[in-house]
Amino acid sequence: MNTVWVIAAVMITTAAAITMFRLLAGPSTLDRLVAVDTLIAVAMCGIGIWAAYSLDSTVTYGMAALALISFVGTVSVARFRVPDVDKPRITRGRR
Repeated sequence: MNTVWVIAAVMITTAAAITMFRLLAGPSTLDRLVAVDTLIAVAMCGIGIWAAYSLDSTVTYGMAALALISFVGTVSVARFRVPDVDKPRITRGRR
């Protein structure tokens, strides 16, 4: 059974590493926002794996709090985000 836990830990670590790369290399703020959401989901999966491994259900309260904070943060950033502008906008017919 330890093999299953090791495989799960390796997969979670790999997912976190790939997500961190996207978080650091994302060309836009929306890419980074999606990466932060994914990283929080990976962290919640890691907490769930730890809860299953240790047979400790007290960490599930932390998972619920993390999910609520993540949702509120994502909605607020998506609501008040300023669009990324790389080039000046060219409008036709107006100056």
